[in-house]
Amino acid sequence: MSTLTRGLLLGATLVTLTACGGVSELTRQQVARSETAVRQAETSVGNSEAGAIELQQARDTFAEAQRELTAKNETRAQRLAVQAELEAQLAVAKTQNAQARRAADELLASIQTLRQETERSDTR
Repeated sequence: MSTLTRGLLLGATLVTLTACGGVSELTRQQVARSETAVRQAETSVGNSEAGAIELQQARDTFAEAQRELTAKNETRAQRLAVQAELEAQLAVAKTQNAQARRAADELLASIQTLRQETERSDTR
């Protein structure tokens, strides 16, 4: 995400939060935390396919939480913000899991190669 896009998104978020005078500070903070979680997930997931669906769900849920915040539907906004944060965490976990699996597969392949080389040198 470019710096300009991030700046615009942050500005829109601040306008949204400022416009929500009838919503508790706790709800505003929860929505802000979910935004942070989604941004961190975007960085972690990057272009990886693992976690991409969950990341998109987190983005969509966060956007819905912002709409509910603007509409001063506090309970729904807070629930959606928590859900967006959890979806972002799931996206990161799936990405990390896929990376760990790839590393394990590479290690197993290296071990197999070493075994084969050892067996060849033992037969000589």
